[in-house]
Amino acid sequence: MHLPLNDITFDEIKADFLADSNITLTVLRLDKIHKEVSGNKLFKLHYYIDACLLSNHKTLLTFGGAYSNHLAATAFLCKEKDIKSIGIVRGEEPKNLSHTLAYCKDQGMELCFVSRDAYKKVSDSNLVPLLKQTYGEFTLIPEGGYDQMGANGASKIMDLLGNKTPSHICVSVGTGTTLAGLLLNSDKVKNIIAVPAIKNMNDIDKRLIHLIKLYPKEKLSIFRDYHFGGYAKYNDELLSFMNDFYAQYKIPTDFVYTAKMMFAIIQKIKEGYFEKNSNIMCLHTGGLQGNGSLIDSELIF
Repeated sequence: MHLPLNDITFDEIKADFLADSNITLTVLRLDKIHKEVSGNKLFKLHYYIDACLLSNHKTLLTFGGAYSNHLAATAFLCKEKDIKSIGIVRGEEPKNLSHTLAYCKDQGMELCFVSRDAYKKVSDSNLVPLLKQTYGEFTLIPEGGYDQMGANGASKIMDLLGNKTPSHICVSVGTGTTLAGLLLNSDKVKNIIAVPAIKNMNDIDKRLIHLIKLYPKEKLSIFRDYHFGGYAKYNDELLSFMNDFYAQYKIPTDFVYTAKMMFAIIQKIKEGYFEKNSNIMCLHTGGLQGNGSLIDSELIF
C-alpha cells in the first residue's frame, strides 16, 4: 500500500528554555499526511490493508469507540482501496452519532454497536469464528492495530528520519503498537521515550513482548504521570497548553495523545531531565479529528 507522505515536515521549536541548554526540539508532523485521517494510523494499517487486498473477500473488520481515530483511518483507507469495512463499536447506538462515527459511516463503514461488556468479549480474537458467522470472511484488525502487523507497519515511521540522528524519539502510547514499531527499527536512536495516555498503564513490557517479542529495554524510558486523569481525559491546564502551543508554534495537537506527550517533554526539559545538546524529536501521531468532540470555544485552532 502506498503511503501519502509528501506533506510530512520536521518542525523545529524555537524557545528560550531550549536555547539555555542548547537543546534541539523537533516535531515530526505525521498529522500532515491527510486533513481527515493522519499520523501513525496509516502506518499501523499498512500491512493489514495489503493483506486484505490480496485476499478473496476484500472485507476488513476492526474495533473501536465512538471517537476512535483508528476507526476513522480504517474507514478512509478502505474507501480509497475499494474494501468493505465493518466497525464493531463499543457502547450502545446513540441517537446522534459522534462526529467520528458519522465520518466513518460517510466513508461507507458498516457500524455494529455492542454493549461495553459484550465488546470486551467480542473483541477477543478467540471469538473470530462467531463474527465470521455473521459477516462472512474478513481480514481482522485488532483495536488500534494492536498486533505484529501493526507494529511492523509502525516501524516504517523510523525510515522517515533519513540521515537525521536524534538523541531521543518521543511518542504517546495507547495500545503500544507504535512504540513497538519504533523499538523494532531503532538502530539510529539511543533513547525512546514513551508517554502513556492511559492511567495506570503498567503492562507496557507485556504489550511489547506480545508485539515484537524482544526489544532493546535499555533504550526505553517511560513518563507515566502525564495522562491527565486517563484515556481521553483532559482539564483546563491541558487545553491551555494546547492553545499556547499553537499560538507560539502554529502546531495543532489533539487532547488524547500528542498534547499530553508534548506537555510531558517540555516540562521535563524545563526540569533539566535532558542533557545539554540533546536532539529531541517528538512524533505528532495525528488524531486531530478527535478534537471535534470538544466545545468549539475551547480551542483556538
